[in-house]
Amino acid sequence: MNPAFSVIFLTVLIGAGQGLFLALYAGELAGFGAAPDERLTLALGALVALVLTGLGLVASFFHLGHPERAWRAAAMWRTSWLSREVIALPAFMAACAAWGGAQALAMPGTRLLGALAALLCLALFICTGMVYASIRFLQEWASPLTLLNYTLIGCASGSLLAALLASLRAPAIAPALALAALVLTLAALVGRAAALRRNARLKPRSTLQSAIGIKHPAIRQRAQGFMGGSFNTREFFHGRSAGALRNVKWFFLAAGFAAPALLLALAPASPGVLLLAAVLQSTGLLAERWFFFAQANHPQNLYYQAVS
Repeated sequence: MNPAFSVIFLTVLIGAGQGLFLALYAGELAGFGAAPDERLTLALGALVALVLTGLGLVASFFHLGHPERAWRAAAMWRTSWLSREVIALPAFMAACAAWGGAQALAMPGTRLLGALAALLCLALFICTGMVYASIRFLQEWASPLTLLNYTLIGCASGSLLAALLASLRAPAIAPALALAALVLTLAALVGRAAALRRNARLKPRSTLQSAIGIKHPAIRQRAQGFMGGSFNTREFFHGRSAGALRNVKWFFLAAGFAAPALLLALAPASPGVLLLAAVLQSTGLLAERWFFFAQANHPQNLYYQAVS
């Protein structure tokens, strides 16, 4: 597939915002948030989560041919995971805003509001992952690992942001959040490695012979013909070489997972180290999401093998 940067930013940003909220809410359940300054820290974290999800929502509009019709995307919620995602995202943002506002105003019932926001957050993770996992003809996506990795990666990046925020405003809980970020980053690495291993073993269900309906054993495409440069050849293939994809894969494994995990293990409470880890991880995760989309091999590429 040809990755759309608007969707890359959408999925990475909202995932980080969701993970940040879940880390903060877990801190509240663990007892953090009793003092006024602790409540303000939770409110600030909720604001950051809203900014991240809001930026992701804005990025999604750049993928629309007619942004003024975006509201219609929710109309097919009975059958479409994309429609459900369109509904779940603003619902989660509203619940997160209510939870953060209640923290800032020292209102009662914040844990109940947080529970509602957490349920909507998990629903959003499911909807986002299933948008891709439900596309059966793209074998690289059609796996439970897609949903698992979207959730783990979002929680890992969000927990790292929570640890960074805590190191600046609540150093006492920064090591615990950094440890959670380390565990989640390693879990996300295992899940992503499992997906890479699975996808490397996939065999196309179709062949060039079945694509064009000819059973001759020796068929080779020499040109695209009059379809060269069409929508199909631009939208469903990234145009990069296999070597370029390998380089991107090793980069995101190093920058998105290995390097942040090492930094979290060496200095879990240092603001400077946590900032460096967050920058590295966000850069690596953008590359990871690009690779996720680029690796999906659309069956139509069996027919349009020679890409100009």
